[in-house]
Amino acid sequence: MGIHQENGDSNNALKFIEDVTSRCDEVQCQVLAEILSQNAEVEYLKRYGLPKGCVDREKFKSKVPVVMYEELKSDIQRIANGDFSPILCARPFTQLFSSSGTSGGEPNLIPATDQEIPRRHQQYKVLLPLLSQCFPGMESGKVLSFLFIRDETKTQGGLMAVGCLTSYNKSLYDLGNTPCDPYNNFTGPNPKEAILCLDNFQSIYTQLLCGFYQRHEVVRVDSHFASTLVVVIHFLRDHYSELCDDMSSGTLSSKISDMALRAHMAEHVVKQPEPELAKLVYNACKGENWEGILKKIWPNIKYLDIIITGSMAQYIPILNFYSGGVPIVSLKYTCSEGAFGINLNPLCDPYEVSYTLIPNMAYFEFLPLNTSSSDREQSSDQLVDLADVKVGHEYELVVTTYDGLYRLRVEDVLSPTGFYNSTPQFKFVRRNNVLLSVHAEKTTESELQNTMEKVYDVLQNFGTIRVVDYTSYADVKTIPGHYVIYCELSTTTSDATNKLGLDGVMEKCCLTIEDSMSYVYRYYRVHNPAIGPLEIRVVKKGTFDKMRDFAISRGASLGQYKVPRCVKFIPLLELLNSGVISTHFSPSLPHCSL
Repeated sequence: MGIHQENGDSNNALKFIEDVTSRCDEVQCQVLAEILSQNAEVEYLKRYGLPKGCVDREKFKSKVPVVMYEELKSDIQRIANGDFSPILCARPFTQLFSSSGTSGGEPNLIPATDQEIPRRHQQYKVLLPLLSQCFPGMESGKVLSFLFIRDETKTQGGLMAVGCLTSYNKSLYDLGNTPCDPYNNFTGPNPKEAILCLDNFQSIYTQLLCGFYQRHEVVRVDSHFASTLVVVIHFLRDHYSELCDDMSSGTLSSKISDMALRAHMAEHVVKQPEPELAKLVYNACKGENWEGILKKIWPNIKYLDIIITGSMAQYIPILNFYSGGVPIVSLKYTCSEGAFGINLNPLCDPYEVSYTLIPNMAYFEFLPLNTSSSDREQSSDQLVDLADVKVGHEYELVVTTYDGLYRLRVEDVLSPTGFYNSTPQFKFVRRNNVLLSVHAEKTTESELQNTMEKVYDVLQNFGTIRVVDYTSYADVKTIPGHYVIYCELSTTTSDATNKLGLDGVMEKCCLTIEDSMSYVYRYYRVHNPAIGPLEIRVVKKGTFDKMRDFAISRGASLGQYKVPRCVKFIPLLELLNSGVISTHFSPSLPHCSL
C-alpha cells in the first residue's frame, strides 16, 4: 500500500513522517478509500446502504452512523461466538483485544486481525530516530522495561480475548524484534521469561534483578503507564532487602516458583554472588529519603518512557522525586482501538504533551463537544475531519479502522494545540465517560484532577502527609447528593497524637476542592443548595493495591491497569468503604458570587 511506511533506515522513518503529515487530508482520503475498498462486502456497511465499491467520503458519512461501543456489542458478540462471516471486516479476525475495564467494571472487546500488531510496530519504528536526536547514544544502551501480561481467555468461537498490551508484549518475541530492535533492547540476556510470567510478584522481582545486574548499561526506564512504574518503585521499597540477599548470595528467592523463569535466572542472571552490587543497592534503598532513587541505582538513565497524560499526570511530581529530575517522555497515544499518535517533541514539559495523529493509521473524525450539554448527547451532524479541527476546541475522537470499526466514538476527549506541517497535534484532555454529577452540574476527570492538584499544594505545608492515590463517587443516596473523594495518604505522623491535626488538614482539603470546582457546582452548593458538603474518606494503606488486585483478578493486566477516577461498580465501592479509617466534610460553603 503506497501510503504505508516501507522498511528502511532512520532517515526514511523521519522522511515518512514528514511526508504523511504534509499531506494530511490527502492521506486521510486514501486511508478511507482503502478501508472501504477492502471491506466492500462486509455486512455492516451493507446494512446501512453504502453502495458496493463506494469510496466517497461524503457518501460514507451520509450512510454510516456514528456509534458507541454498545451499538456494536451484538456484532462483536457474534464474532466472539464463532460467526466467521464478514460482519465487520473482510479479513478474518484472529483475536479480541480487551480494554482495561477499570472505569465501569467490564472490559470492551475490540476485534483485531493479524495486521493490527504489525501496524503498531510500524508506527513505533519512528521512535528510535526521534529519540536518538534528543538523547544521542541511547541506541547503544539497554532499556529496563517493566512489561506485564495477563491471562488469555478463549471465547465460545475459539478466538483468544487478550489485553492489547499483552498481545503487543508477546509480539516483541513472536516477531523476532528483540535481537535487532534497539528500541526494545531489554536488560538481561533475554527477559522473555520474566515478562511472560503471569505472576506479578515473580515478574516484577525478576525484572528488577535483570536491571540491577546491568545497572550501568540501562539508559531508559519505561512502563506503559506512569502508575505502573510507581507500583514497581513501591515494590522495590518493600522487597529491596530480599533482592539484595539474592545478589549477595548468588541464589534466587524461593518465592520464584515458575520453573522456566527460575532456570533462566539461575543460568543467565543470578549466576554468582555479587556482594558489592548488593551493598550498593541496599545502601541506596535503606534510608527514608528516596529522592533520586532511580538515578542512584541506574546512573546512566537518560529518560523515563511512560504515558503521563490525562489522569496519569498526577504521578509527574512523585516520578520527578524518585528519578531525581530525569526527563519524563510520553511518546505514544494508543488505545485498544489502535495506535494513533506520536509525540514528536519528546523533550516537552510532561504537563504539555501533544500527540500528532499519524494520518495513515486510521480515518479520523472529531465530534465537537458542547459544554452546555452531556458529552454523550452530542449531535453527530457536525463532525470535523482531521485537517479541519480548530486549535483550543475540544473534540471526541471518532475512528474508522482497517480492522472494521466504522465511525466509532473512542470516548477520548482531545484538544488541538497546533499543527505539525498540515497535521494537527492534540492534547489528551480526559476520558469522556468519566464524570461526577449529582444535580445539574457535571465534573469531568480533568476538572477533578485539577482540584486534587490544589490539595497537593495544601498538603505541602504539612510535609509529613501526601496523597498516594484517589478516586471519587457521586453519592446520590444522601439528600442532597454530594461528592465523595476516597484518598489513601502516606504520613509519618502518629494517628493517636495527631488526629485533631489531620482532621483540620482534611477539612481544609475538602473546602479547597470545593473552591476549585466549576461555577455551576458552587452555585448549586451555595445559592440553590442541591449539592451537599464534599466528603473525603481516608482509606487505610494498601486499599488502592487491593483495587488493583481486584481488577487483575477479573482479567486486567498490571501493565494496562489504570486507577478509575470515578467509581460506579458496586464491588469496588464495597472494597473502598471497607477500608475507610476516617471521614471529613467541608466545614463551610465555598466562595460563589452571583
